Parts: sequence; structure tokens; C-alpha cells
Amino acid sequence: MRATVLFAVLAFVLAFGVAGLASVSPASARDYRWCVQGRGVGYPGDCMYQTRAQCLASASGRNVTCGINPRAAYGQQRRGYRDRY
Repeated sequence: MRATVLFAVLAFVLAFGVAGLASVSPASARDYRWCVQGRGVGYPGDCMYQTRAQCLASASGRNVTCGINPRAAYGQQRRGYRDRY
């Protein structure tokens, strides 16, 4: 009896965990303007900082720098230069 209850609880927890992981996707990650970039974090890096000060505080004491997120930088370019002609 005890083994059956334990198995049922374990199956429930496992199913709940798998369902929770299935809902996580890379598209849900936030891309803010500032990224911690360098060895160990790659490029574009860890882009979860709204301000440069936040990025610098996270980079402090590590061998990394702060840079502008390329997705945010290129997303701010004006579009429609063909419309001017």
C-alpha cells in the first residue's frame, strides 16, 4: 500500500515537472539592451540588463565586459529607406 502511494506521488511530481519544462522556450527569454559579454558567456552574451549600470554591476569582478545587445541595436534602425524614392 505504501509503495503504491509513493509511486502515485512520484508519478504526479514527475508529470508536473515535465509539463512545467515543456512550457519554457528560448523565445520567452527577455532581450534587453545591455549584455554581459566575454569568456564563458559567449556572444551576444547574457542580455538581461535594462541599464548599463546593472550590466556593469553584474560584470564587476568577472573577466567580462558590457556591450549593446545586437538584436536591440539593429532593431532600432530606421526601416523604409526605399519608401523615400
